Amino acid sequence: MKFTIITHVEHIKNEEKYFGYAPYVREMNIWVKYIDKLTLVAPLSSQKKAAEIDDYYKVQDISFKRIPSFNFINLSNTLISLFKLPLVFWKIFWAMKSADHIHLRCPGNAGLIGCFVQVLFPKKTKTAKYAGNWDPLSSQPWTYKLQKWILSNTLLTKNMQVLVYGDWENQSKNIRPFFTATYSESEKENIEKDDFADGIKFVFVGSLVTGKNPMYAIKLVERLLKNEYNATLDLYGEGAERSALEKYIQLNKIENHISLKGNRDKETLKRAYKESHFVILPSKSEGWPKAVAEGMFWGCIPISTNVSCVPFMLDYGKRGILLEMNLEKDIEQIEDMIVNKNTFFYKSQQALTWSQNYTTDVFEREITKLLIK
Repeated sequence: MKFTIITHVEHIKNEEKYFGYAPYVREMNIWVKYIDKLTLVAPLSSQKKAAEIDDYYKVQDISFKRIPSFNFINLSNTLISLFKLPLVFWKIFWAMKSADHIHLRCPGNAGLIGCFVQVLFPKKTKTAKYAGNWDPLSSQPWTYKLQKWILSNTLLTKNMQVLVYGDWENQSKNIRPFFTATYSESEKENIEKDDFADGIKFVFVGSLVTGKNPMYAIKLVERLLKNEYNATLDLYGEGAERSALEKYIQLNKIENHISLKGNRDKETLKRAYKESHFVILPSKSEGWPKAVAEGMFWGCIPISTNVSCVPFMLDYGKRGILLEMNLEKDIEQIEDMIVNKNTFFYKSQQALTWSQNYTTDVFEREITKLLIK
């Protein structure tokens, strides 16, 4: 099978291997187990060395079709992008023409162009993974809404299954609720968290950007410290907000309790989840929040915003805390959980039991149903 991926994820070529953001590449490595040839249509970085959060495609026969990065964030970028679009359309068209199976990664700018071009191939087998928030009522950029509209329109989009996070009402017949996974069946453990005698441990895993709102996570733990709780927070990730976060931590003299750990590999994050009581993600928008699902797998109680399919993941608060983004109210929820230890241990087990249903083994079985007819 000739399998073609259209993605906005920037790649790095190193020693004849193609690297990309590890969670995405690990997922795609499950797909490519069942193909003969992989064609990648994606941007390629001039960087020569992969980062710690990158991984490579474990398939021998790869044809890489480089496209330029582009976006429509502002007027100047839109004008520049218009000059790049003919080349992007051209490369995506010919990659799709030679494919047996077309796979779009959305939402993203490459995925947006792929949505248009796939209309020209109604008979080819296609899948799309929409990794963002599919909630029809959510506020999103116009490019995201356009991708959702094309993918849902069965007059334009034929022979395609669209994988989305969450089960939403009044969807077209090609929309399929799906999930993602990080850990295998063999990694399952029945974790029992310790009590808070040695401190209350929080972890944040994600990019240090305004959309993920790491500052709110810091302020939650800072308030607990002011309320005389022995709490710590480790933040894993990098991003544009790092400098501002460092300054805030230093200014408020909370360095002994709150640490920026940077990007770390899968095993380091696993240890962090195992040792933590809570995983915090006050994000403004999510698809399937990987950090929440990963933390729950190891018994962390999730503290997350009420976006996308998060309420479903947390069973509307029965196995976690849904943030109201009001510091006083949210601290009250967290303190209630800390004081009522039986509730904490119960919800920890509920979180673990739920998340351990979603393993890479289950994911792979579902993927084979999409690829092998």
